[in-house]
Amino acid sequence: AGRKTSGYIEGSITISGYPKNQKTFARISGYCEQFDIHSPNVTVYESLLYSAWLRLSPEVDHATRKMFIEEVMELVELNSLREALVGFPGENGLSTEQRKRLTIAVELVANPSIIFMDEPTSGLDARAAAIVMRTVR
Repeated sequence: AGRKTSGYIEGSITISGYPKNQKTFARISGYCEQFDIHSPNVTVYESLLYSAWLRLSPEVDHATRKMFIEEVMELVELNSLREALVGFPGENGLSTEQRKRLTIAVELVANPSIIFMDEPTSGLDARAAAIVMRTVR
């Protein structure tokens, strides 16, 4: 995913037979980190809205962005949490499983062709892991 920060990298990366260009690759890919890092003082909807405004092409109009956000919220089953504050992990706000789904949604609203996930079920019980994986599928 182009996110390695230490160690030694050897070899080449190709996508559909073409050498990887990081600038282009960053536009077509999404990356969900292992640790769900979100602003605690915004709602679920605001998190997705910010991601869409910052990462979608300027040619995408306001109505299309909002429609896309609504589709993603439904896909990852976050509609019931639309106005919920994200909060701080382990203190208040969203549960670990809900935060994982929000992390995935934040990447999905950027409309990537490829999405990389670093341990999307870490820290979850079997039920919560199943919910997250159902979302991914």
